[in-house]
Amino acid sequence: MKSIKFLAILASVVFLSLSSCGFNVSSSLSDSTENSSSLPSSVTDSSDSSDSSLDSSKTSDAISSSVSSSSSSSSSSSSSVPSLDKDPYENMTSAAFYKNYNRASSLQDAIYRTNHNFMSGSISDQKYKATISSSRPMENNLFVRNTTSRYGDGGKSYTVIDANGTAAYTIYKGGAYVTLEEVASYVYAFGDIPANYDEDKDNTTGISSEPWGKYLRVNHSYFSDDTTDYVYEPELPDAYSGKNNGTKKYYELDIGTTGCTESYVYGSGVYNNGKKINRGVSRLVYTRLYRNGNRISSSDERHVFYTYNHYNDFEEYLNYENGWGKRFGNMEGGGSYNGTTSKYVTDYPETSLKAL
Repeated sequence: MKSIKFLAILASVVFLSLSSCGFNVSSSLSDSTENSSSLPSSVTDSSDSSDSSLDSSKTSDAISSSVSSSSSSSSSSSSSVPSLDKDPYENMTSAAFYKNYNRASSLQDAIYRTNHNFMSGSISDQKYKATISSSRPMENNLFVRNTTSRYGDGGKSYTVIDANGTAAYTIYKGGAYVTLEEVASYVYAFGDIPANYDEDKDNTTGISSEPWGKYLRVNHSYFSDDTTDYVYEPELPDAYSGKNNGTKKYYELDIGTTGCTESYVYGSGVYNNGKKINRGVSRLVYTRLYRNGNRISSSDERHVFYTYNHYNDFEEYLNYENGWGKRFGNMEGGGSYNGTTSKYVTDYPETSLKAL
C-alpha cells in the first residue's frame, strides 16, 4: 500500500515538473498517437525548435512561387522572343516568319535565321538617299568619324551607336541585311558582305528559285577607282590604283534601293521584285584589302562610301547611326552626269577620328 502511495506521489511530482516547464503532456500524447505513421519527432522538432532555422513550409512555398514565377515569365517572353535552346524556325514557312517580323535578337538567333534563308535586319524599303543625322558631331570644322568599336560575342556582333554615343542597334556576323545603314555598318565592322549577298553581279534573273527570294542582293567585286578612264569619278582616299598610288584595294557591292528618281539616271524602280533584279546605280564601296592582298582586319583602317549616282559622287559612312559625311565628287561640284571632264570634281573631305 505504501508502495502504491509512493508511486502516485512520484507521478504527481513528475507531472507537475513537466507542466512547469511548459510541456503539454496530454497534447503530446495525443499528437504521438495521431502521428504514429509520420516522421520521427526528432526530425519534426528540429525544424520548429530554432528561430534561426528555415521554416520548411515557407521555404517550400517560396521555391514553388519562384518556379511558378519563372515558368510564367518564360512562357510570357517566349511569345515575343523565340526560345533558342533549339532552332525555332525549323519547318517554319517564309510567310509565317515574315508575318510579324522582328529583327534578330542575338547572334544565335541570326545564325538560325540564316540557316533557313531568313533575314536578320530591317526589311523596310530603302530610298536612294541616305538618312542623315541632324546632329553630326564635328571637330575642327571636320565631321567626326567615330572610332568606338563595340564588338561582342567574340567579335561576331557589333553594336552601332547614335551621334550621342547611345546604343542604337546590333548586327551579327553571318546575318542577312538589306538596308543601307545596316549593310554599311556590317561592312565597316566585319569587312565582308552579309549572308544574303551573291558575289556574282550577273545573277539577276531566275530570282524566284533563289532561296533568299526578293532579299537577294548581288555584286561583290573589285572597284578600280580608275579616275583616268572615268574622269568624272573622284579619287578615293588611299586607293591602290588611284593617282596617288595608295595602299588599299576597294571593293563594291549593290545597295538595293527603290531607284534614283533624279532625271540624269534610271527611273524609279524596285531592286528585286522576286523575279528579277534591276541593279540600278546605288553602291557601297569599301577598303577590303591591302595592296599586298592581305585582308584589312581593323575597322579603324576601313573606309566605307556610298554612291547613289554610279560613282559620280560619294559620301562616307562615319560609324554611327545615320552618320554620313559631306558629299563630294563630280555632280556635287556642278558637273553633268558621267561628264567628260574632271574640272568639277570636288576632293574627298577629310574627317576627324574621334571616339563618340
